[in-house]
Amino acid sequence: MLDHVLLFIVSLISNIFSAFSGGGAGVIQLPAILLLYEMPFISALASHKVATVALGVGATLKYFRKIHFKRQFIIECLIYGLPGVVAGASIISVVNDSVARVLLGALIIMIALYSFFSKSFGEQKAEIRQSIFRKIIASITITFIAILNGSLSAGTGLIFTVFLIIFYGMDYKMAIAYTLIIVGFFYNLFGAIALGLFTQINTSILIPLILGSLLGGYLGAKFSLSKDNKTIKIIYQLVTIIVGVSLIL
Repeated sequence: MLDHVLLFIVSLISNIFSAFSGGGAGVIQLPAILLLYEMPFISALASHKVATVALGVGATLKYFRKIHFKRQFIIECLIYGLPGVVAGASIISVVNDSVARVLLGALIIMIALYSFFSKSFGEQKAEIRQSIFRKIIASITITFIAILNGSLSAGTGLIFTVFLIIFYGMDYKMAIAYTLIIVGFFYNLFGAIALGLFTQINTSILIPLILGSLLGGYLGAKFSLSKDNKTIKIIYQLVTIIVGVSLIL
């Protein structure tokens, strides 16, 4: 019971920050599962995936009231990304995740530094012309991020957020909202289903995980909507640095 209470608290706090900044819950929540409960990495990852679907649900409930989403864009991201999520989930059991996590951590830190040195980055919406070449690069990038999401999970929402800002000119608030729906809900849902085919999901820990993720997602989205893009950017940079360093260590 004490372990379940601790897991709920960890899940709640990590998902508040995740919903506020567009990702990063996995870097706290996943190690907590492995620390509190004895289970293989892939089983812990599958349980974490199920919980992060609740994060997407909690955040979406709040964002849908405030933001008008483009359904066609979401559908395109699902078409390009869902096969990548399934592919990533299928290879995690046969790859060395330690090396991959170090590389992912380095990439996330570089993203944080890029955001820091680009002073107006993501603070306002920008009009970006979508050429055929740009659309091809975007689709490839979405697939790559989806593969990372299916296999490693932690930090991929942060990458997707900055991708939306660079390729589509979104501000932080809009990019995070799309990330929590596309990555937080749909990608993680399909990732959980795919991982469930390769390993057994520990159902005994799902209640505290899901409750913490659902409530944390809702509260994080609520805080995000009440703040300006500059404040959100600062929190995003802080979370990305913590996530990147944690993955490397």
